[in-house]
Amino acid sequence: MASPPAEAAETGRPSSPRRATLPLAVTPACSGQETPASIEGPLFKPNSPTRGDLITPATRGVRIDLSGVVYDTTCTPLPETLMEFWQCDQNGDYDTSGFSLRGHQYTDSRGGYLLRTIIPRDYWGRWGRRAPHIHTQVQASGGPVLVTQLYFPDDTQAYGRDFAALNAADRLFNRACTIGLTGPKDGRYTGTFDFVITTTV
Repeated sequence: MASPPAEAAETGRPSSPRRATLPLAVTPACSGQETPASIEGPLFKPNSPTRGDLITPATRGVRIDLSGVVYDTTCTPLPETLMEFWQCDQNGDYDTSGFSLRGHQYTDSRGGYLLRTIIPRDYWGRWGRRAPHIHTQVQASGGPVLVTQLYFPDDTQAYGRDFAALNAADRLFNRACTIGLTGPKDGRYTGTFDFVITTTV
């Protein structure tokens, strides 16, 4: 593993489908406003495993179950949407030789997804001190790729870090891309984030 700077541009397209099975909220909230994009970073790797659970026996860190729905700009849920996730570990290191804490999945028939992972740590990178974040690519079939980064609320408790200070110091931080977090309960957080994407190029 290594902890180089995060972020530049590259694209890759994994292929094997996987469907999450998630309940949909009775009245899902959707603004219709596109989820803000961000930079991808040099640490993206194509051909990640098809999986929504990134936890392995070797994984350490504060766990989080992250779920949500992918919508188009008319607030219609999007099934079979490709979602790619990659992140650093509890030490701020990315796995550049393998696929630890990397994976892709497809949304279920109601546009839902579920990601089981850990809260990443902050690190120093090309853009200065980076707050903890999860890199994400989202793409409906035939549509453009949304590349973005998901962040954590200021009151998140993990690794003895001050998330409010880390968020404030990160010039790439976008509060509109902050995960809704509950917990921790039994040492695990539950998070929610809904994406809104464009489906036409």
